[in-house]
Amino acid sequence: MTATDTVAGPTAADEQAIRELVERADEAQSDTSVLPGLHTSEAVIVNIAGRRLFGRDAFSAAMSAALGSALKDVQTSVEVVDIRGLTPDVALVSCVKTVHDNRPGAEADVPASGALTYAVVKTPAGWQVALAQTMPIR
Repeated sequence: MTATDTVAGPTAADEQAIRELVERADEAQSDTSVLPGLHTSEAVIVNIAGRRLFGRDAFSAAMSAALGSALKDVQTSVEVVDIRGLTPDVALVSCVKTVHDNRPGAEADVPASGALTYAVVKTPAGWQVALAQTMPIR
């Protein structure tokens, strides 16, 4: 990208709102009544195991199923590394996700960390996640 390719990104207030969105998503990781609503209706989610979900409804169903299984004992924490504005209403958020596998006798089938990327969009409801993709860090 050259100086002539510079795009105005989110304002400082928007960047703070994006950080708060990521924090709310992190805090709501086990709350099916909150987390899906932080995503757009057409969001795409690719989890750390490579499972791809299309839309908020599919995400909500998968989340409910996971929380009804031993995966309920796998928690994560997320740290924002960088926010890059693509337009005033679209940003890429780079994060590091740390996985805490608290399942009894858990095998190392879940990576200990991942590179999480969010594409977030500014909507009338505020900033929402349009894409969440986690790449395992081995």
